[in-house]
Amino acid sequence: MQNKRFIYSAALGLLGSMLTFQAYAQNVPLSIDEALAIFYQRNLDLIAAQYNIDQSRADALIAAAIPNPTLGVQISELSNRPNMGSNASGCNHDAGVSCGPAEYFSFSQLIEVAGKRGLRMQSSGFATQAAESDFRDAVRIFSNMVRDAYYDLLLAQKNRWLAQEIVDHYQTISKANQLRMNSGDIAESDFLRVKMEAMRAQSDLDTAQTAVEQAQAGLAVILRWPSDGLHFEAREQWPDAKDIGQNLSKDELMNKALQQRPDLLADKQRAAQAEKELELARRLKYPDVTVNAGYARDPSNNALNSFFVGVSVPVPLFNQYQGESDKAAVALNQNQLAVEQTELGIRNDVTNALATWNSADKIVQRFQSGLLDDALAVRNSADLAYSKGATGVLDFIEAQRSYKNVMRDYSQAMISRANAYYDLAKALGEEVGNDNAATHKAHEQAQLP
Repeated sequence: MQNKRFIYSAALGLLGSMLTFQAYAQNVPLSIDEALAIFYQRNLDLIAAQYNIDQSRADALIAAAIPNPTLGVQISELSNRPNMGSNASGCNHDAGVSCGPAEYFSFSQLIEVAGKRGLRMQSSGFATQAAESDFRDAVRIFSNMVRDAYYDLLLAQKNRWLAQEIVDHYQTISKANQLRMNSGDIAESDFLRVKMEAMRAQSDLDTAQTAVEQAQAGLAVILRWPSDGLHFEAREQWPDAKDIGQNLSKDELMNKALQQRPDLLADKQRAAQAEKELELARRLKYPDVTVNAGYARDPSNNALNSFFVGVSVPVPLFNQYQGESDKAAVALNQNQLAVEQTELGIRNDVTNALATWNSADKIVQRFQSGLLDDALAVRNSADLAYSKGATGVLDFIEAQRSYKNVMRDYSQAMISRANAYYDLAKALGEEVGNDNAATHKAHEQAQLP
């Protein structure tokens, strides 16, 4: 009966390993740079459209446009016998000279004064720059969103790899325990305890596999569900932690972020735009001039051909554009307030990101300085002692659990360290990895300078 139980357990273990291998074999390896490339390849146009880069460029063209002139043509006295009773010099009925209709040609051109067109051009230029800065800020944010999903998948995979290792390890121990129980070296209760731990390890593996599939689906959603999205497997790729200012003081890091962050730059550009809009609103009280000129050929007039030139100017008597000025002043105050709020947010981001990075980096260093080796040594020692009957089953199981917890915590620490590095780069406005390539591609597509 015990032999049948052993054969049944071994067959289940082999079948589980084969199914797991087939599931893993379908996966498509994916690096972090490839994930970012897929994301921007499938989303860059939508992001650019969302931030209205093309519309901003069109508004700049509209602002720079000069008002079109107006041409007018008028023909009067179209009766069958016009001006028959006229004594005008253009008419000589006795000589057979017909008066004909009167013809008027006019031309008018609006001339803007007080530099209004130049202010509009400067305002629209700041708006275009703000739209471009908004896009760079979107690249900064979305890049980390992709990285978070990528490292969530990597963490789920590492937990699955650990769970598979524990399952394989318990299978080996269970085979040895079966032989030891048959020979009377261990009690059946010890055998059953180890067997229950093996079943628990298998349940952990099933849970880890579910977490992997959920993480694959989460990454696929962010990447807009590419054809192989549910089969992506994140490679164990850690960021090349180059110097982005980790060793600088907080004040130096804050100053660096205040100079580089695109969201703050966009707010400053909108504030500059609001200043131009306020100046433009104040100059509305200087009326624009419309120049009129024309030519008239009127046979019914004593002077057959005549020319005229005129100027028309609106008089700001009732509406002195005070409302427009006040509205522009309110918009300027709001934009300046947004700049101050963004600066406060940046200081907070840098402080939190730096503290998280320092903590995560120290935790990883602590693991790598000997804790991993110690956990593995404890497990191997417990395995050897248990196999020789020098330790009890509870100590053996505790050593296995300690090893599993240490390895799981180490994987989490590595993921946290990677995320902390990218979050620090995000807080500083540093472009790392594929961010710069995505921004450059956006500039080419939007034809921005």
